[in-house]
Amino acid sequence: MLHSHAEIRRRIDALGPWFHNMDLAGVETAPDHFLGNYPLIKWRKFADAIPADLTGKTVLDIGCNAGFYSIEMKRRGAARVLGIDFDEAYLAQARFAAEIADCDIEFQKLSVYDVGALRETFDVVLFMGVLYHLRHPLLALDLIREHVAGDLMIFQSMQRGSKDLPELEENYHFWTHELFDQPQFPKLHFIEHRYADDPTNWWIPNRACTEAMLRSAGFEIVLHPEQEVYFCRAAGDPAGGGAIYPSKGKLHD
Repeated sequence: MLHSHAEIRRRIDALGPWFHNMDLAGVETAPDHFLGNYPLIKWRKFADAIPADLTGKTVLDIGCNAGFYSIEMKRRGAARVLGIDFDEAYLAQARFAAEIADCDIEFQKLSVYDVGALRETFDVVLFMGVLYHLRHPLLALDLIREHVAGDLMIFQSMQRGSKDLPELEENYHFWTHELFDQPQFPKLHFIEHRYADDPTNWWIPNRACTEAMLRSAGFEIVLHPEQEVYFCRAAGDPAGGGAIYPSKGKLHD
């Protein structure tokens, strides 16, 4: 379906505000983004590390937002791309963006905690810019590892604190205190209220913590093409038995 420049502008405005700045037939969705031309500026730093031809591959985009990465995967020939998000406003943006881009992409309202309901694995899982928005970040990684990561996971998280990687031992004595004061020790910073005026920014890891969490969830880091981006493959069993499934039932005396 053809849309005029004015029609696209009206739809963009009606669906806003947008977090992804996207070029929809020459009309930008968020030209004044505080991060610049985001996520394109991020994408350009690691795009060459992804196969240019994804013919026959299946892709799951977790926390797809307005669908920027979903569209890029479809443009590389992926046979099936599924984008999930819990926010209906983002999904509406994603569906419109895919329509303008003429990309056949499926979008569903689904939380990362519910990926088991998909009952399938994917060749490529995108988990970009989601971890720090979660109350239970390690559980999310465990669930991805257990249910949907068939081969490659492309992961990205905002990071703060030290970028150094310490040499970690397998075990520490109970009376070892000093390592916790070291800035490079794996740390997951908790945000009780807001960060960047966003109440969903809950946890921000330093680099050592990001990499340790990925390993703990049963992923092997095979490439680190950009400061916040990791290419991972499922390798071995996750620590601690993997994902847990709390009961939602009520207790009665």
